[in-house]
Amino acid sequence: MGLELHSPVIRNQTIPQHYTCDGDNVSPPLAWGNVPEGTRSLALVADDPDAPGGVFTHWVLYNLPPEIRELPEDVRRDEILPSGAMQGINDFDRIGYGGPCPPGGTHRYFFTLYALDRRLELEPGATKEQLRQAMRGHIVAEAQIVGKYSRH
Repeated sequence: MGLELHSPVIRNQTIPQHYTCDGDNVSPPLAWGNVPEGTRSLALVADDPDAPGGVFTHWVLYNLPPEIRELPEDVRRDEILPSGAMQGINDFDRIGYGGPCPPGGTHRYFFTLYALDRRLELEPGATKEQLRQAMRGHIVAEAQIVGKYSRH
């Protein structure tokens, strides 16, 4: 059994409005299990592949300690969290989580958790591309959930 990721609020692949730009724009609670032995840190990316201009990044988080098994609702938008985890810059050009805000239609939002064999040497505020470069060759496992959202 591999790394698992889930959220108690993303049911039937639907992201509740509370977690979007139409609501309170706070991050959803996430939890995971079956972290592989030897994992030194975790990273999380949330993005929307259905955005008109290409993949749009909503959240970049890295260097989460491997013993942590969940993120609560409404993670602070600080560069460095109390756990020592760091947040990068999203495509809204802000640190931390930015909720779904599709211009039209139903979009899919992929939350991908990575188990890594090392702590990454990245400063706070890294981009998704910088994170991907730093993770290259160090991903031990990954897990993903998908939520959908459309504005009414």
